[in-house]
Amino acid sequence: MQFHHHGYVSGDPRVQPAAGVGLDRPQELPDEVDVLIVGSGPAGMIAAAQLAQFPHLTTRLVERRPGRLEVGQADGIQARSVETFQAFGFAGRITEEAYRITEMAFWKPDPDQPGNIVRAAVAPDDPTGISEFPHLIVNQARVLDYFAEAARNAPGRLEPDYGWEFLDLDVGTDEVAVRLRRSAGVDEGLERTVRARYVIGCDGARSRVRESIGRELVGDRANHAWGVMDVLAETDFPDIRTKCAIQSHDGGSILLIPREGNYLFRMYVDLGEISDEDHGKVRETTQAEVEARANRILHPYTLTVKHVAWRSVYEVGHRLTDKFDDVPAELVGVRHPRVFITGDACHTHSAKAGQGMNVSMQDGWNIAWKVGHVLDGRAALSLLDTYSAERHVIAQDLIDFDRRWSKLMAAKPEKLSDPTELEDFYVKTAEFPAGLMTRYEPSMITAGAEHQDLAAGFPIGKRFKSHPVSRVCDGNPVHLGHHHRADGRWRIYVFADRPAPGEPSAATDFAEWITSSPDSPVVAHTPQDRDVDACFDVKVVYQQPHAEVELGRVPRAYLPKVGPYQLVDYEKVYAADPADDVFEACEISRDGAVVVVRPDHYVSHVLPINAHADLTAFFNGIATPKHHPATTAPQP
Repeated sequence: MQFHHHGYVSGDPRVQPAAGVGLDRPQELPDEVDVLIVGSGPAGMIAAAQLAQFPHLTTRLVERRPGRLEVGQADGIQARSVETFQAFGFAGRITEEAYRITEMAFWKPDPDQPGNIVRAAVAPDDPTGISEFPHLIVNQARVLDYFAEAARNAPGRLEPDYGWEFLDLDVGTDEVAVRLRRSAGVDEGLERTVRARYVIGCDGARSRVRESIGRELVGDRANHAWGVMDVLAETDFPDIRTKCAIQSHDGGSILLIPREGNYLFRMYVDLGEISDEDHGKVRETTQAEVEARANRILHPYTLTVKHVAWRSVYEVGHRLTDKFDDVPAELVGVRHPRVFITGDACHTHSAKAGQGMNVSMQDGWNIAWKVGHVLDGRAALSLLDTYSAERHVIAQDLIDFDRRWSKLMAAKPEKLSDPTELEDFYVKTAEFPAGLMTRYEPSMITAGAEHQDLAAGFPIGKRFKSHPVSRVCDGNPVHLGHHHRADGRWRIYVFADRPAPGEPSAATDFAEWITSSPDSPVVAHTPQDRDVDACFDVKVVYQQPHAEVELGRVPRAYLPKVGPYQLVDYEKVYAADPADDVFEACEISRDGAVVVVRPDHYVSHVLPINAHADLTAFFNGIATPKHHPATTAPQP
């Protein structure tokens, strides 16, 4: 964490200095905004936290509820999400209060007494170390609290406007007219219209934003029902504090998820297949019936529920919209989108793969930084077209995965092609539910793989997998990717060639070019009234141990002066750790490489260090010339 560069900070350093609209944020919802976010679920709150880092933009979030969510339905936090929390500054704190999943137990019918269940296998949750972050269980409400804190502490000082219900919208030539109604407070029932340049719909599976732009969820009809409950209970089941997949001989199955705080746990209880004539009647299943079903599955163990914190009955369905924005297929490339939908508003699936909240957050982060860049004048309008193109593919992959996982969970053991099919699938596909299989296809922000061999450990289109390095200024061991905060900046990682600092090298030549050439993205696209690293965070990693890297010989591009006092930022110069060499572990060429990472952690490009023209061309295809925030932003 960095602070003091704008003056001495004696309070909470997580509270950034207010700027722009954050200096005098009006309490009342304005009539005109740059971005209106509808819904304070995971996608909405991460979008708010990201856009609050663009303080020259007026962003507001409206929520129908009168206040914060108290009991959330989602609880599984995958490793990719914890990486995301690190970017927003709260991974450590939420990990401390969460339940950590390290393994999963698989229970099946006892071959000798099929009416009973026995533990058949225990599989590690992350057998290959795909992330340095853990798989967590924590209430969705707490996730939203942390994002709300991040938005509130950001320069834009964004806070939700509770008690406003979305009614409909009308997309005009240069704005969106959004009709809202007061759903709480002394003026309940009052209607008004807010005009926004962009709208991000994060309002769930029954999304009115989706309906307003003519999109609909299409897919499989529900044919299997589950009762889910968060409970405090007395039981003799021995693995009650371990994540379990429990399959009985004839009573169905249970997915058991221990919850944070030691005593609470969640059970997804199989209620069986439902007929086409059910018409939602299964949702009337009582708590007593769900508990009886759970006891039948758990036999010979028993479960006595003492308190129900939350419960629901739902049917598994897999549905997807054809597009995640308001541009009709025939107008793609003719006009750019103004309205976007995220999360359950555009894709729905079962909860048992633990993906709903996780994928929704990546939707929200993906569109938020892009809208921020366009409105801040940093990027061309065509950047907005990449949101639906990128995230629709990911949603389809999720539905395909969840359809397979849900089918395996609901299958009777004797119907499986192999007795270990369920646990084998869990282990073999670990990277997908961890949120780390996402790989974006080539686009204006994702280059081709011509030079991928220079840094094979950083696949283009996938998230930037962090690795330990040594910080040169103080010798501290740190994780390189953990300093990539959700501040809207691009990262340019220079993995230096063999010579040490001060010696003639490609890394030294790159430093001279990036700071002085008019073709450099830093020079060409950073406003003169901002810090030199305001838009592009350039870091260097040397091959030598940190004790052999002399800071006095490091080029100034890697030691920029920032803030009103023009103080040197020493935390951009790193060295390989001889005990865990990043060059070897991440298959980086000893001739060096440049790895470009976009604001939401995904690798955009890998280039030779001396490929200056290629780096110029890449960013010229994305970024606008030097701009002044909020005054010369491109008009949609």
